Amino acid sequence: MRNVGFVVLNLLLAGVLTASGQSRQPRAHLSLDEGWQFAFGHAADPAKDYGCGTEYFNYLTKAGSIHNEGPYSLKFDASGWKRVDLPHDWVVDLPFAPEASHSHGYKTVGWKYPATSVGWYRKVITLDKADRGPHYELQFDGIFRDARIWVNGFYVGGEESGYASQTYDITEYLNYGDASSVEGRPAGENLICVRVDASLEEGWFYEGAGIYRHVWLNRTAPVYVKTFGTFVHADLQPPFDAATLTIEAVIGNDATSEKHFTLQHSLLDADGRIVGTTSVGKRTLPGKDELSTTAAIRVERPHLWSLDDPYLYQVKTDVIDGDGSIVDTYTTTTGIRHLAFDADRGFFLNGQPVKLLGVNMHQDHAGVGAAVPDAMQAWTVRQLQSIGCNAIRTSHNPATPELLDACDRLGMLVLEENRLTGVNDFQRRQLSQMIRRDRNHPSIILWSIGNEEWGIEWNDYGRRIAAAMREFCHRMDSTRLACVASSSGPTINEPMDVAGYNYILQNPVEEHRRNYPKRIALGSEETTGCGTRSVYFDDVGNGRMAAINRSKQGPDSLFNCIERGWQFYHQRPWVSGLFYWTGFDYRGEPNPLAFPATGSEFGILDYCGFPKDEAYYLKAWWTDEPVLHLLPHWNLQGHEGEEVDVWAYSNCAEVELIVNGRKLGRKAMPKDGHLSWKAVYQPGYIEARGYDGKGRRIKTERIETTGAPERMRLSADRTSLRADNQDVAVCTIELQDRRGRFVPTACEEVELEVSGPVRILGVGNGDPAWKAEERPADRDARKFRVRTFNGLAQVLLQTTREAGPATLSCRQGKTAGQLQFNINNK
Repeated sequence: MRNVGFVVLNLLLAGVLTASGQSRQPRAHLSLDEGWQFAFGHAADPAKDYGCGTEYFNYLTKAGSIHNEGPYSLKFDASGWKRVDLPHDWVVDLPFAPEASHSHGYKTVGWKYPATSVGWYRKVITLDKADRGPHYELQFDGIFRDARIWVNGFYVGGEESGYASQTYDITEYLNYGDASSVEGRPAGENLICVRVDASLEEGWFYEGAGIYRHVWLNRTAPVYVKTFGTFVHADLQPPFDAATLTIEAVIGNDATSEKHFTLQHSLLDADGRIVGTTSVGKRTLPGKDELSTTAAIRVERPHLWSLDDPYLYQVKTDVIDGDGSIVDTYTTTTGIRHLAFDADRGFFLNGQPVKLLGVNMHQDHAGVGAAVPDAMQAWTVRQLQSIGCNAIRTSHNPATPELLDACDRLGMLVLEENRLTGVNDFQRRQLSQMIRRDRNHPSIILWSIGNEEWGIEWNDYGRRIAAAMREFCHRMDSTRLACVASSSGPTINEPMDVAGYNYILQNPVEEHRRNYPKRIALGSEETTGCGTRSVYFDDVGNGRMAAINRSKQGPDSLFNCIERGWQFYHQRPWVSGLFYWTGFDYRGEPNPLAFPATGSEFGILDYCGFPKDEAYYLKAWWTDEPVLHLLPHWNLQGHEGEEVDVWAYSNCAEVELIVNGRKLGRKAMPKDGHLSWKAVYQPGYIEARGYDGKGRRIKTERIETTGAPERMRLSADRTSLRADNQDVAVCTIELQDRRGRFVPTACEEVELEVSGPVRILGVGNGDPAWKAEERPADRDARKFRVRTFNGLAQVLLQTTREAGPATLSCRQGKTAGQLQFNINNK
């Protein structure tokens, strides 16, 4: 058989898709993430792009391309293509180049690099004759970017934006166990083919390339609830002891004849018990049409969704045909909560004041780029919560759905942002797709129409466009307000429900308050001034810098900016809160540096999620946990005899500093502030002692000059994982000296080896100038390596579909360590 590569790609759906008996439920939401083939095309040379679109009868000139020989034909031999699973970001594997895009991290992708900016994906699924009858659609959660999709040679559609979820009705294009159109191929084969062109950028930050989010096959009865077709929202007023839950549902009819149906909605609590029901009476739906319905459920003593108790309900919607049979069941997860913004008092959740303690987040991570696994979305939220963060702004695009799911489950507020401000058809569709897909998430409290649109912030264009987009948001979702993140221009904020201010140094926030005293406001961006983790002296030639927050003084500088920002917003109750730039480091925008730096260094946590010093400033003032953090580390070799600033981030009432046995003074900690002392560096130790308001010592922090790395400490966020080919453990390598002290300057090569049903998904270390390979070229490789950066490195382990014990073994010189994992089917 010529196309032997297809055999391993077949997803035999017949057993999954076919049900029998009275309980037959056609609806299925089936993952198509596994078993794709991938190859590069070419953005400038059609001959190297498999002749796409140049055929005599191409996909634009005829209804189907079934007689052509390109990648979207079953005749095509893709046996030499690479096997990949989704999500997949091919830019992770590309080299760096100093002439490449600064904003996108100096990776060789984009219009300068046509040979690595177009990618092709292929996957074959198999249906049998029993699968004929239901409605089928392909759902892509995100493809970066300019995607074109074919099924069995038929062009089913495309999407320019790399951030839009998209669905395609493929019912009429599928082969249901009929004879193959290709001699020698099995009956019932169906080819899905996707061409992705990342030549152009949408943002000014790393965006990756490829099918970097999930792909699904949705199967329903011909009469069904449309994908993203429900909107569940609560009318909840003080004292919040009862709620009216409105359920809007859009029903589609894929049949050619009219159909009769009724709806039954059931509200289920977190234990799966029905706590309320309602129905929609008989409706008639013409063929190939859709119809909107509305119903309501009264909920007594609702269990409210909150930050500390993110309680979730489910609404089960049954579509019942004219014969009384349930033909479709659609489940919507929701939370019941009350949102309120006040121009004088800020934000309220369920009647309680909540200051938004937020961060901005791009969507990439070390080792995986933009293709972040689901398990890591929840891990990311927990990392941010550990420093007191309670809100995320999805700068500057709609979020991956699984991040929003994690925020719902874990209690994190979200300001979700639209990618591009504007009112043309394409831009309205992008905004509509975001709101329709995500408006059931209780974590989302605001929509943002865009970010820093300098060209229109100061003129009437901005005012008119913002007003139109605000009204469009309200038509799609009357339960949430809309904002815009502005750099300083006044007109774009005028029509918005909430004014978003990016940076108090460039926004006249107080002046706007005087001019518009009834305007709701928040700080949509505020700088942290962080630098490279554990770097205290600029090393520009190697792409690393000390924190601007602590090292660049002057009246208009960013010195002490993280503190200045929090004090400004904390002292003004009329401002709802702030979002620091950024929570994590991200690839691209290494400002104010350039190559060899390839990533931003303004994260509170680095590219791997390891905390920088400024994380402890926020933890001190954003949590009730006693915090005492000293900096710098005391391995400052080469600076002996020099005077250095020693800082303490703490929420203790007083802090005393001791340097090499000498007491340098006990000082009162200013509210929302820090303490500092001048000290002369000599190897030894520094020690801080924290006292409460009664003078009792409650916290001690001691940092010693360490020896060379001779020991290794390994840890993982979890050691029990699911055998689902998706789950991920986030593993940390920490190098220590012979006395077990963390070595904050250790940059050493570590050899990795895995055994059992896991693979090395990716590695990182938080170094913004690190340019080694981030994952094995062979996805099943048992060995790899990573270099620690300032004592730390990260390994991402992903499970396979097999259960059993697994091991990660690490070796650095004579030092070794091991982690054990249990991979199970639960």
